[in-house]
Amino acid sequence: MVDDLVNSAPPQTNPEWYGLGTVAPVVGRRRMSVAERERHIVDGAIRFFAEHGFDAQLRDLAKAIGVTHTLVYHYFPTKQALVDRVYLEVFEGRWKREWETLLDQRKLDVEDKLVQFYVDYARTVLTREFVRIIVFSGLSDHSITDRFFELLAKRLFPRLVRETRRYRQCNSRAKPTAREHELLMGLHGGVFYGGMRCFVYGQAMHGAQPALDDTNSITDRVRGYLAASLALEPGATI
Repeated sequence: MVDDLVNSAPPQTNPEWYGLGTVAPVVGRRRMSVAERERHIVDGAIRFFAEHGFDAQLRDLAKAIGVTHTLVYHYFPTKQALVDRVYLEVFEGRWKREWETLLDQRKLDVEDKLVQFYVDYARTVLTREFVRIIVFSGLSDHSITDRFFELLAKRLFPRLVRETRRYRQCNSRAKPTAREHELLMGLHGGVFYGGMRCFVYGQAMHGAQPALDDTNSITDRVRGYLAASLALEPGATI
């Protein structure tokens, strides 16, 4: 399929850009298919929201990516529909079921599992777009942050609590205590903070280029977390 709303008029020229008395050459552009144009809008929206946040207008988004305002609404009837698509692409779409499989393996050492998970998590998730979009969402309507933390609460945090208790030789299945929860948030938030330093504060990791998936740094975080967990209530022993 070809999108009839795309490139239906001759491309505009700007003679002044080429110099006095010179007319810009008219260069034909290949018409994008429906799928290609939708992909172009989604990719542009990801970059745009990561740079300007969610209070920006779709009219400005359209201008930034070189399409008409009407065309954006042709593919995404509401702004929320476009935000939902960005969430699926940047957040849910990057989630790996292999992480759940890794954390569920009983034969692996707890420390090794947590290090392997967070190294790959940081490498996969902590991009400029991910970090800045989730920060902007937290500062606006929380529509993305709430959904992502719901995903973490369902598919990740219970596994991390279970493995931490296993490390402590505790087989309790009770709801995490406040101390357990806050200690875990310190670990997870510490890994995420590396992305904040790089992509929000503009501060490089280790005084060099970003190394958010640095194994040594993540190992230090995991070891500190597990050591601190030993001070929690002992609970039932294995």
